[in-house]
Amino acid sequence: MSKALFENITLIGIGLIGSSIARVVRAKGLADHVTIATRSAETLEQARTLGLGDAYFLSSAEAVANADLVIVSVPVGASEAVAREIGPHLKPGAIVTDVGSTKASVVKQMQPHMPDHVHFIAGHPIAGTEQSGPAAGFAELFDGRWCILTPSPGTDQQAIARLTGFWEACGSKVDQMDPEHHDLVLAIVSHLPHIIAYNIVGTADDLETVTESEVIKYSASGFRDFTRLAASDPVMWRDVCLHNKDAILEMLARFSEDLSSLQRAVRWGDGEQLLDLFTRTRGIRRSIVEAGQDTEAPNFGRNAPKTDVPGAPE
Repeated sequence: MSKALFENITLIGIGLIGSSIARVVRAKGLADHVTIATRSAETLEQARTLGLGDAYFLSSAEAVANADLVIVSVPVGASEAVAREIGPHLKPGAIVTDVGSTKASVVKQMQPHMPDHVHFIAGHPIAGTEQSGPAAGFAELFDGRWCILTPSPGTDQQAIARLTGFWEACGSKVDQMDPEHHDLVLAIVSHLPHIIAYNIVGTADDLETVTESEVIKYSASGFRDFTRLAASDPVMWRDVCLHNKDAILEMLARFSEDLSSLQRAVRWGDGEQLLDLFTRTRGIRRSIVEAGQDTEAPNFGRNAPKTDVPGAPE
């Protein structure tokens, strides 16, 4: 068990990410006291039943009163509302962070409501599954995964070091970049793949010449993997699209151009171009496995332990 890094941690939002943080904090003794806040009485009761915290509130303002570290785990579109609510109640020296998949928008929403006596450091643990809710979390979710921090210029270096130490204690590897670059990187490695998955599964659902029962019965591994991504939290992904639209539109344009090129290669039987593309992309897969970001187990690790399954809602 690790030494407590913070006396009081408040988790606002207790879905997959929030509940996983609660579990790893409890498992490793990273805080003396954990407070949980969520707007849903039903979700709060689930968290209480699961024993995820020490105190439970429907009011985020009440929950942050004594917090040394506040972690906001809500859909990015709700970030400003949360910041506005908690800002006046944060104690001097508190560190406030988030886990949202877009960063420029979150900084724009939250920073203006943060008082001068606290340290706001936007963050994004790149980890997840397609599951959601308090029961979906597990303490090993962050093991070996990256967490990106996007501190604003002039942010207190000691606060950054403390938050970095926290995520490392949770099992993450930590990196820093500016919010706009983060959003561009995530648009291609996470946001675009999810959008494509939602679209492909939607196309299959709309087909009139193939029945839904046939789609389900004869699904090959490729389609099954798309459905895993497309099963992610719809509210979260709606907000990602709305709050990172410029980067997503840029990547969609590039993807559309490449898709048109692929379409021509198939139409004209250009086997050389097809082989070149498929060879290059296979190399990317090999590099991801070598980097420890996925398993090379058969069947894409589908039967591997939870900690080896690639995260979906990143």
